[in-house]
Amino acid sequence: MTDSQNVRIAVNGYGVIGKRVADAVAAQDDMTLAGVADVATDWRVAVARAKGYPLYGATPEHVRAMTEAGLDPAGTLDDLLGDADVVVDCTPKKVAAGNVERYRERGIKFIVQGGEKHTVTGHSFTAENNYDTAFGRQSTRVVSCNTTSTVRTLSALKRAGLLKRARGVLIRRATDPWESHLGGIMNTLVPEPEIPSHQGPDAQTVDPELDVVTMAVKAPETLAHLHYWTVQLTREASKDEVLDALRTSSRIAFIRMADGLTALNTVKELMADLGRPHDNLYEVAVWEDMLKVQGDEAFYAYMVDNQAIVIPETIDAIRALAEIEPDGAASIEKTNEALGITGRLVPEPASV
Repeated sequence: MTDSQNVRIAVNGYGVIGKRVADAVAAQDDMTLAGVADVATDWRVAVARAKGYPLYGATPEHVRAMTEAGLDPAGTLDDLLGDADVVVDCTPKKVAAGNVERYRERGIKFIVQGGEKHTVTGHSFTAENNYDTAFGRQSTRVVSCNTTSTVRTLSALKRAGLLKRARGVLIRRATDPWESHLGGIMNTLVPEPEIPSHQGPDAQTVDPELDVVTMAVKAPETLAHLHYWTVQLTREASKDEVLDALRTSSRIAFIRMADGLTALNTVKELMADLGRPHDNLYEVAVWEDMLKVQGDEAFYAYMVDNQAIVIPETIDAIRALAEIEPDGAASIEKTNEALGITGRLVPEPASV
């Protein structure tokens, strides 16, 4: 696919991730949103139509239901796939795995999300780690939000020659905000039943050399995830060395308790004040003034927005599969610019 202006992207599933992927695709100047497919007929897909996105039903039955709801669907998912070069599957966990054969039969390139197993595509993706090995592939899997953050931060330390091993505790939000009225947990904490939790082994699907163990617990909140990490370094180092290593990732941004960013809700409010669409925090937000180094050990904490962190990764995965941009660094820069990722969250004071 050499004419990048003609690379057309289908989004199958217009939920928490799908609507953000669709908006991000629409913000790029080297790809076109062919349309979005879904099964719903409510306010969520009505918003898609209001944005001018072509809407498709997953099946003829869903097309009929959309038509009756006045949503003016353009056709079925099969029609959409026939008009696209790459499909990003954002359907619920395990549904995407069932769609894979359909994509393969049509010869369309496809991306699945981190809820699916690595074996579904045989390749797990983060842009800073393995863009090159995704280039021109038929498919890839963008790893989950927590895995993305784990790989971003640990790989930055690894590139600096500082990473020996890492042990992380993940405090996971219980459910997505818009579904908190349907379920979740209250007045309790729910530990994952096994150590390591799945995120550590999942990170090793991207980089098998990572010596990482994760433990996780669900907490009764819906805003974001919170990670605490203890990292053994390869040698004694200073705090500035560790911070400089993390700065090598354009998708890690520092926040400070001293700036009043003392909790997850304050960071989300900052994203709203910055005018980010959906209050998206695409970056790993590391508390700079909390980070400590003692000898050859580093201790730090960060926030993960599970609705947003995988969006820039998905855009870069599209470029890799579609062979739009052979240089991973160039793709990352282009995506960052389009989404407003600058490496800084708290704005500089305006000059008087």
